[in-house]
Amino acid sequence: MKRLIPLLLALLKFFIGYLLGSGAYELQRDEYLYLNMGHHLAWGFIEVPPLLAAQAWLTQALGGGYVWVKFWPFLWGALTIYLVARLTQKLGGGWFAVVLAGTCYLASGFARLNFLFQPNSFEVLAFTAVSYALVRYWQRPRPGYLYAAGVVLGLSLLNKYTTFFFLAAVLGAVLLTPHRRLLTTRPFWSAAALVLLLFLPNLIWQLRHGIPFLNHMSELHGTQLVHVSVADFWKDQLLMCFPAVWVWVPGLLALLLYRKFRPFRAVGWLYLLGLGILTVLHGKSYYALGYYPLLFAFGALWLERQLSRLRGARYVQPVVAALPVLIMLPLLPFVYPVLSPAPMQEFGARYRDLGMLRWEDGEDHALPQDYADMLGWQELADKTYAAWQALPAATRPRTLIVCANYGQAGAINYFNRNRLMPEAHSRNGSYLYWWPDLTALASFEHVILVDDEPDDDVPALFARYSRAGTIGNPYAREKGTAIGVGTGPGPAVLPRIRREHQAALAVWEGKKW
Repeated sequence: MKRLIPLLLALLKFFIGYLLGSGAYELQRDEYLYLNMGHHLAWGFIEVPPLLAAQAWLTQALGGGYVWVKFWPFLWGALTIYLVARLTQKLGGGWFAVVLAGTCYLASGFARLNFLFQPNSFEVLAFTAVSYALVRYWQRPRPGYLYAAGVVLGLSLLNKYTTFFFLAAVLGAVLLTPHRRLLTTRPFWSAAALVLLLFLPNLIWQLRHGIPFLNHMSELHGTQLVHVSVADFWKDQLLMCFPAVWVWVPGLLALLLYRKFRPFRAVGWLYLLGLGILTVLHGKSYYALGYYPLLFAFGALWLERQLSRLRGARYVQPVVAALPVLIMLPLLPFVYPVLSPAPMQEFGARYRDLGMLRWEDGEDHALPQDYADMLGWQELADKTYAAWQALPAATRPRTLIVCANYGQAGAINYFNRNRLMPEAHSRNGSYLYWWPDLTALASFEHVILVDDEPDDDVPALFARYSRAGTIGNPYAREKGTAIGVGTGPGPAVLPRIRREHQAALAVWEGKKW
């Protein structure tokens, strides 16, 4: 039965997302972009490395439905909780420590993270797997653990570039402990070679495209990270894992001070260095989530040893093991989208002072940002399709659809994927690489413009121009986004589109045209 507990926790984690998702919401903005990457496989993209695109390709091959989109984050979350539970067992934990470590993961910010088709779920799994492999190596020095860590780190670099921060923290933690002698061994350098070998294709892609990653980080810092203060970052660390704070804090302290955990002290340093790097660089709060799962394991193990000294511990342990979930239940609507928008707005207002409604712009809004980013997309896609259908059938195929951002383009392409409709384009993000042949722009007779801030001079650029619709959902982040249809573009329109596309591409690739 003991060996079944990690598997049962993993199965619970996998299926709970399907059970608690609300039909009132659609996919999140970023998910549409990542799904579109599946149609444009490459060794790199502006936003992320290529691993997520491979998952998107398989998802699209299976029909692209909701179940398959969510399969990946649910799977990575299930594997993460399984590793946490198994490590707790490998460290000598009984059923109580294993279940407590698992409920800490179930009830913390990972529930929200593992709900979205984004690179973050695999990142947490990768950080946990690497830490797991290192702990097992320190228990029993077998080179296979280091090779496994090297493979996972390589895949993690193909998933998200924040892995570089984790890698720096791992090296720093090893150097600060007697494990520094590891750096002189052949297995360590063989593992490092595996990391480089796996990452090399994306590295070459970055170099060939002018290292767009640097511009992406600069844009993130200027538009989003600038709003992340040190105080807010650390406040969020407590909030994200609040149901388990009484477990991971003792776990961290035990790793640094408890004599029996001394062989694994580097895990404590890994947390301190990792979050120190993110603090200095003004990283987003959730970037730190990958550093917590092992703290749950060590904290649960330490608490188990302390409770075992109490008389009647067997009666107390079931309640304590369930405590993270019990603490989380009042905040469940923030963890899973179980409430439709109107009730969620009323519910969220009670927690405004905790920053639960604060968006990347630093302001409070009616809904959490992720929830607002899950609304209005089907409406946008249907109205865009209707606008295209209203065009003359003979000239309808010669329509260029241009969107202001990747969410709009991705949603239009996703919901219209089974309709005979031209692909939507954008000058935002990786859509710059999926632009139609610029030499063929002159053949377009219609241009559908989707923009949340349309220019007033646009109608004068066409022989005929009309507003086909706007997004009316009051809770959607895209509320008010307009769909305009221009027929007979003037001589300046298509050259202007070409210039704007080339200028945007030059910014990302660091080149001058």
